[in-house]
Amino acid sequence: MEKPCVLITSFGSPGGIYKRFEPCFEKHFTIVPYETFTSDQKNLADWVEVVFVWSGALKVDRVLMRSLPNLKVVVNGGVGVDHLDIPMINSFGVKVCNTPHVVDNATADIGMGLMLASARNIIEGHHYSLTHNNKVLPESLLGVDISGATLGIIGMGRIGYKVARRAQGFDMKILYHNRSRKKEEEEKAVGATYCAKMEDLLQKSDFVMLVVNLSPATQKLIGAKELAMMKPTSTLINICRGHVIDQDALVDALQRRVIRAAALDVTYPEPLPMGHPLASLPNVIILPHMGTHSIETTQFIVEKMVTNALAVLGGTHPPDEVKV
Repeated sequence: MEKPCVLITSFGSPGGIYKRFEPCFEKHFTIVPYETFTSDQKNLADWVEVVFVWSGALKVDRVLMRSLPNLKVVVNGGVGVDHLDIPMINSFGVKVCNTPHVVDNATADIGMGLMLASARNIIEGHHYSLTHNNKVLPESLLGVDISGATLGIIGMGRIGYKVARRAQGFDMKILYHNRSRKKEEEEKAVGATYCAKMEDLLQKSDFVMLVVNLSPATQKLIGAKELAMMKPTSTLINICRGHVIDQDALVDALQRRVIRAAALDVTYPEPLPMGHPLASLPNVIILPHMGTHSIETTQFIVEKMVTNALAVLGGTHPPDEVKV
């Protein structure tokens, strides 16, 4: 084949990359849809040099790795690679790459959007306007102000810092908790105050936004104990990974009004099963993990996937190799 062969979930299929981005891949690669590969593995396996993973739809397990003798790299569309067994993949002499630094703005934007929507009851207001012909607004639509409120950011990496920049424009008081403290000039640039103890941040914040990586240390970082520390008027916002919150404890806290509300771009599992107790609560907003779901950001991700794959195939070091 003239172009390197890549294995990928069919464009436009459930969990696959949207068809509008197909030309970007076809320019450089011969595409082998996973569905085609499974039906003709004997003739196609030797040709595949790259596996592109999107939304975790294509499972890279030991069986797949053994079936691809000439595979050189697995490239994940997105930053999070917790769904990939990197040591196992590396044991086959195969590199793993992701696409960092392109999702920061879109994720920070969705965090601010969730905070605004929850604080000002925007979704409830939309539904009310469609179902009521009444100029008098009910008390239930009363929201809370963002301006002047205190935002606590847990995880002040690139995305957390961009959230702080945006919050500064709303004249918010900004607290943050992180494994390491930022430089003084970085704190001053966004008006952020460091909380060495997460408890202090939880107790003082009107809005708490989670922007941490998922790891054993952050699994169920927010549970019943932490929720009880928050103000009864506060809102919890999660734009990182669902498992960072003890979801059962969150359901209980929302039901008992331990906190005012929650706004979540991520849950576990994803999507939530129909009828899940979290979805029945009036004081929660749930999105289908769409923090990076914009045309521009997706285009950047696709371009980074291509760049990393071409680097490995060309014998140079890929810019975004993930090592453990």
